Amino acid sequence: MNEQTEQFILDEAVIKEIDRWLAKYPTDQKRSAVVPALLFVQKQNNGWLSKAAMNALADYLQLPRIWVYEVATFYDMYNLKPMGKHKISICQNVPCFLRGSDEIVACVKERLGIDFDETTSDGLFTLKSVECMAACGGAPMCQIDDQEYHENLTPEKMIAIIDKLERESKTNAD
Repeated sequence: MNEQTEQFILDEAVIKEIDRWLAKYPTDQKRSAVVPALLFVQKQNNGWLSKAAMNALADYLQLPRIWVYEVATFYDMYNLKPMGKHKISICQNVPCFLRGSDEIVACVKERLGIDFDETTSDGLFTLKSVECMAACGGAPMCQIDDQEYHENLTPEKMIAIIDKLERESKTNAD
C-alpha cells in the first residue's frame, strides 16, 4: 500500500489506554504520554510502528507528527519495520561486550542465519542490537519480545532459549 494513502485507525482499547495515561498529566502536557502511547500503538500494529500508525497517534494527541517520530526513532523499544514473531534484542553495551556478548551474537547469527535487523525467512525471529537495558550485573544479557530478560548468557543458554521458542511456536501452530 502506498505510504501516502495508508490509513491507520486506533483501536478503542488503545484509545482507552492512551486516555488513561493522558489523565495523569496536565492537559497541556499531552507530549508526556507519547512514550507509553507508542507502545500501545506498536502492539496494535503487530509489533511495529508504521508511519501511518505514528501519524494516527500524533493526530489523536493533537501534537506535531515530528514529536512522535522523534520519540519513536530515539528509543530501541520501538520497531520501525515489521518484526518476526519473536524479537531477540541483544545488549551490545560495554559491560555485556566485556562479558562475552560478541560470542552470543555470533552463535545467534549462525543458528538463525540472519544478521542484526533481519528476520528469518519463516518470520519467526528478528535479531536486534540494543544499547544498555539496565541489567549490567547479569551481563551478557538479552531480552525476548520486549518482555523477558535472560542474563548471564552463554552460547549454550542462548541456543536453548531459541530452541524453546521454536518448540512453543510449533506447538501453538498445531
